Amino acid sequence: MFKKIKAAKKRLKNQANITPVMTSRTLDRLAGARIFLKCENFQRGGAFKFRGAYNAISQLSKLQLERGILTHSSGNHAQAVALVGSIFKAQTYIVMPDNAPLIKREATRDYGANIIYYDARKSTRDEISRELEEKHGYILIPPYDHEEIVAGQGTAALEMFDELKSLDMLLAPCGGGGLLSGSAIAAKAVCRSCRVIGVEPELANDATLSFKTRELHTVSNPPTIADGTRTPSLGKITFPLILKYVDDMVTVTEEEIKEAVRFLFYRMKLVVEPSGALGVAAILSHKIQSKGRIGAIISGGNIDAATMNLILSGR
Repeated sequence: MFKKIKAAKKRLKNQANITPVMTSRTLDRLAGARIFLKCENFQRGGAFKFRGAYNAISQLSKLQLERGILTHSSGNHAQAVALVGSIFKAQTYIVMPDNAPLIKREATRDYGANIIYYDARKSTRDEISRELEEKHGYILIPPYDHEEIVAGQGTAALEMFDELKSLDMLLAPCGGGGLLSGSAIAAKAVCRSCRVIGVEPELANDATLSFKTRELHTVSNPPTIADGTRTPSLGKITFPLILKYVDDMVTVTEEEIKEAVRFLFYRMKLVVEPSGALGVAAILSHKIQSKGRIGAIISGGNIDAATMNLILSGR
């Protein structure tokens, strides 16, 4: 699988942004360690998802592109698929919950996608996607359970190690597990001693339960502010990879997530969405043993004004 990540890195050259690694003396002091943040909020489309979407879609044939590309997503993968579809001049169809953040809905539409909204309380995105795939013959590019998606996401961690050379620990947010599994594979390939920790909201802890019990758990539409982690479960591909390559999983509370977003905004001048702040939340709440050199992937910055105002106001 690491070969796929290296191949993805070549495909993404001159397409994906090489995002900055940022530091903060204040964060180091609070953590008691050297902290390095891989800022995928500066990626095209505002999140790491561009990496996987481009890697997967760029390998489709002309005939497949002409059939149209389908996916289901609450926002960041939707934006990424819509953006990459526009690059390859392919029609994109996005199954999206009607409660997805406004900024993500608008950006997805602006990239030219056709959005199919659904009520997450009444149906599942997988069911709707399967129906559309069968009816219209669209090519499904799922948000995380796809080898080329995992490989593309793994390039963020590989890029981080290219710059930093070594880390004692790497923290990655976990929704469906694409970023976490890709990051873990890359980390273990280039820095075997690096511990890889996945971070989830307490309210959406299906991956943590799955990791601890080694049995797949699911959660239905969890009410976490970290909308990027509202996936029902890990996937058939990502779950085994996480069991094999990830060292541990931790969870953080809603208030700890908000505090991380506030810290990143006020102290580091970074706009980060709640899902993207999970690693920093784990650091600030001391859910991990902070020592040595710790990396955390800031997965995205697509947050709407209402949510940011709610967080910054402390409500």
